[in-house]
Amino acid sequence: MKLHPEAAVAPVPHPLREFWGYFSANKGALAGLVVVLTVLLLAALAPLVAPYAPDLTDSAVFLKPPAWQSGGSSAHWLGTDAIGRDILSRLIFGARLSLAIGLAVVALSVLVGTVLGLTAGYARGLYEIAVMRCMDIILTLPSLLLAIVIVAILGPGLMNAMLAVAVVVLPHYVRITRAAVITEASKDYVTAARMNGASHWRLMFSEILPNCAAPLIVQASLGISTAILDAAALGFLGLGAQPPASEWGTMLADAREFVLRAWWVVTFPGLAILITVLAFNLLGDGLRDAFDPKLKR
Repeated sequence: MKLHPEAAVAPVPHPLREFWGYFSANKGALAGLVVVLTVLLLAALAPLVAPYAPDLTDSAVFLKPPAWQSGGSSAHWLGTDAIGRDILSRLIFGARLSLAIGLAVVALSVLVGTVLGLTAGYARGLYEIAVMRCMDIILTLPSLLLAIVIVAILGPGLMNAMLAVAVVVLPHYVRITRAAVITEASKDYVTAARMNGASHWRLMFSEILPNCAAPLIVQASLGISTAILDAAALGFLGLGAQPPASEWGTMLADAREFVLRAWWVVTFPGLAILITVLAFNLLGDGLRDAFDPKLKR
């Protein structure tokens, strides 16, 4: 049987269009993406969107309730804290600081973890054993406790808290990269490149690393939420961002003594952390489903 020369051939979908098709099928991932983009936009436009400066105090409106509650005012939609600072403005500026912490921690962890995992998975031998045993030691310690110990040694502060959280989450990127490198290094395209005289650096960074990017992207999206949560915990304990910084964990720490008579000073920073972390987790789940062929439906 002969095929007609003008028989239709099924078009090959563009990779980005195919990826978006799988990603958009996950409604939770879409909701997470919308929330993440909204928070990023608010953080970028904080000076224009926030009604007040984050550190502006007003002695006439101490612990003012939200606008919809009795005694509230439309001038402060989410109320004020114990020294008259607008909570909405501090939340918006706090988004800038919290996201900066998450992105900086993940960038540092991905950079160092990728290099360690890539070289360990490629070189193998004693170097691999030494690197992975160090990562195993870090993983055996409770993450928050390890971060507290590191900050206690280095001293409280935002930069030291970011470094501590980066060390805590580092083993995840090392292990993921190493596993992906071991899988990719045995494939035919790597063998062909090696037979053509490719150097070790070219094999690692030009041939193997690009094919390990998908799991790293997924882990990075999930890692941002972990970094935000751990940084908020350190801020709550007084070891992270220091007052008067409008970081969400620090806002919770400042509001502890007013939790019973001014519910809004604790509720709204907590909700900001909850919604942002949940959004990044949903986004990471959607990326994982879209990148992993086994999970595609």
